[in-house]
Amino acid sequence: MLTVPLTTLPPDFRLRALHWGSRFAHCAYFEPNELPYPGGAFARMLAIATEATDTPSTLAELREWLRGNQAATPVCGFITYDVKNEIEALTSNNYAELSWPNLHFFRPQTWLHWHEDQLEIYGRTENVLEEILSAPLPTPSLPEVPVLRPRMPKPEYLQAVAAIREDILNGEVYELNLCQEFYAEQVQLHPVEVFMQLNEASPTPFAGFYRWHDHYLLCASPERFLACRPPTLLSQPIKGTIRRGATPEADELQRLTLLHDEKERAENLMIVDLVRNDLARVAQTGSVQVPELFGLYPFRHVWQMISTVQAELRPAVDLVDILHATFPMGSMTGAPKIRAMQLIEHYERSRRGLYSGSIGYVSPTGEFEFNVVIRSLQYRADTGYLSFQVGSAITYDSVPEREYEECLLKAQAILEVVGTVIQ
Repeated sequence: MLTVPLTTLPPDFRLRALHWGSRFAHCAYFEPNELPYPGGAFARMLAIATEATDTPSTLAELREWLRGNQAATPVCGFITYDVKNEIEALTSNNYAELSWPNLHFFRPQTWLHWHEDQLEIYGRTENVLEEILSAPLPTPSLPEVPVLRPRMPKPEYLQAVAAIREDILNGEVYELNLCQEFYAEQVQLHPVEVFMQLNEASPTPFAGFYRWHDHYLLCASPERFLACRPPTLLSQPIKGTIRRGATPEADELQRLTLLHDEKERAENLMIVDLVRNDLARVAQTGSVQVPELFGLYPFRHVWQMISTVQAELRPAVDLVDILHATFPMGSMTGAPKIRAMQLIEHYERSRRGLYSGSIGYVSPTGEFEFNVVIRSLQYRADTGYLSFQVGSAITYDSVPEREYEECLLKAQAILEVVGTVIQ
C-alpha cells in the first residue's frame, strides 16, 4: 500500500485519476460528493483492471467466484435489470442496443481509496501516482449531441399510463414503475468529461463512472439499493419527487407539498412494504425495521422522499442469497413485484440494460454497497449510441400528463449537461 497526504496532491487530482483509470478496459469509480446521507454514501474509490478473465456472468457463478476471493482485494461490478430473468421465470425481448452482459464483476489490479486526509493506493502501486500526475489532460470540449428521440413517443406513453391505471383497477398490480428511453445515434463524446459535468450539475451520494470495454455508464444516482455491514442490511427506496423552489420560502413550500402529498406517500409506503418483505426473506425473524418513513432530502434539482428499511441477516446468508431475495429494487418495479415486471415488459419499448440495475463493490470483509442506477447516461463508444431512461411510479391516482412531466424533471440535469433537448 502507498499512502499519500491529500494536501500534496493538485486540486484536479480526481479528474486526472479518472482520466487515467478510464484508459483501462475495466474501470469503476464511486463518488459520494461529500453529501450527508442516512447510513452514509459511497466510499470514494477508483478501481482498474487491464483484463478481467474468468469473471462471473450469472448469480450462481458469482457465488463461487466470490468464495475464491482469498486476497484482501475488493471486487467491483454491475448487475443489469435483466438478472431478474435468472431470479424469476421472466423474459426480456424488447429492443436492446446497449448489450451489456447481464452481470459482471472484476478484481482490480490497482485501486485508489480516498479518506478524509489521505489517499491510499493498493495492488500494483509502482509508478501509478507518477502516471496519473504526468498524463496530459484533454482539452475540455462540449459534447455534440443531437436532439434525443423517444423510443416511446409521448402519445404512446400517455396511453400506457392510462392502460396501467386500468390494470390497477382490475387488480393486476397496486403500482407500476413505467420507464421510457431517450436516445441518439452516432454520438461522439468524452465519457470522463461528461461524467464530471453531470456530477457538477447534479451531485449525488451514489454517483459512479463505469467502463466495460466500449460501454460506459455515467451515473448520478441519489438512491441506495443495498448496504451491508454485517449483520445489518440496509435498503433505502426513493418514491416521491418534486421540483426545488427558486427561493427559500418557495423551496420550503415545495418540501411541505411533497411531505403531505397523499399519492406520493402511498407510492412510498407500498414500496417500503415490498422492500420489508424482500429483506424478511434473508433476515432474522422479527428484525426488519423502518427507522425512517417518508424522509425528505434535498438534491440540486429536486426534493426526494426516501424511507429506510433495515434488518439483521440470518447466519450463512451471502450476497447471492440477498440478491435472489431483493433484486431488482422495488422502487424500480412496482407491487406485487413479479406481476409488475411482467407488465413492464409489456408496456415498455426498450430493454433497460443497466438502468434500474446496480453498480457497487464488495470488501474483503464481506461488507458491500450497491446503488440503484437511475439519473444516468449509458454510452457505447464503438457505435456512438447514447441513451438515458427515466420513469415514474404509476398508481390509480396518476394523471398521465403529470407523470410525463415528472420524467422530464428527472431528466433535467442530463439534458443540461449534454446540451440538447428531447424531440
